[in-house]
Amino acid sequence: MRLAVHGWGDADGPLLVCLHGVTGHGRHFARLGARLARAGRRVVAPDLLGHGNSPWEPPWSIAAHLDALVASVGDEPAAWLGHSFGARLAHELAAARPELVRRLVLLDPALLLPAHVALWAAESGRADRSYASFAEAIERRYEESQLHGAPRALLQEELRAHLALGEDGRWRYRYCQSAVVTAYSEMASAPPPFARVRVPTLLVLGAHSYLSYEHLLDDHRAALGDLLRVVTVDGGHTVLWDALDETAEAVAAFLADERVAPRV
Repeated sequence: MRLAVHGWGDADGPLLVCLHGVTGHGRHFARLGARLARAGRRVVAPDLLGHGNSPWEPPWSIAAHLDALVASVGDEPAAWLGHSFGARLAHELAAARPELVRRLVLLDPALLLPAHVALWAAESGRADRSYASFAEAIERRYEESQLHGAPRALLQEELRAHLALGEDGRWRYRYCQSAVVTAYSEMASAPPPFARVRVPTLLVLGAHSYLSYEHLLDDHRAALGDLLRVVTVDGGHTVLWDALDETAEAVAAFLADERVAPRV
């Protein structure tokens, strides 16, 4: 399947591929993409399967996501950045197709969800998230996402590109609920071992995130050693909203170091 792909920057710049999380879309990276494009990067951000303007038909397995990403982005070696479920996909790609991944940026990653967390999230994802007005959608998003300091203007810009008015007069996000539920099931399965993904990696964690990484951090550090950089920013799970400046600075500094580490 071919995905809808958004882009920023010079076509001749080094490639950065950005992968959003469940219920998101590619333009989630618009502000970060624009900043990195000004530094000479070529940034592309697909809508994942079941999201935005990409196909909604199954399958929605991790393997199907990876096949669609490679078919849509190409086989050029690149830096890959993922937020939440997008980070799981980037990690999976680096394990399956190491020749495609020069560097990894994992933003508050959902590499392995505890089973009870995945169940809660999947059950929540089955409910109809619809709103009587755009203003109501904004207010509810603040409540649902437990945002920490995200500017209202940024959130309005994001949701105007992601909410659609249905025939029943209610506003809904442009994603397939079945694809979202499937993704939470995939995130409860074990990811590839960190030792298989020995590539320079930046891990950006939200200090107030509801999604803990403590159960994985020691193993990640032990497997990667000096290849792993860890930055904690003053935000929740959605670090691109809560701490855009800190996140952008950390990503830009990491990508500026273009050394490619040998794989062992």
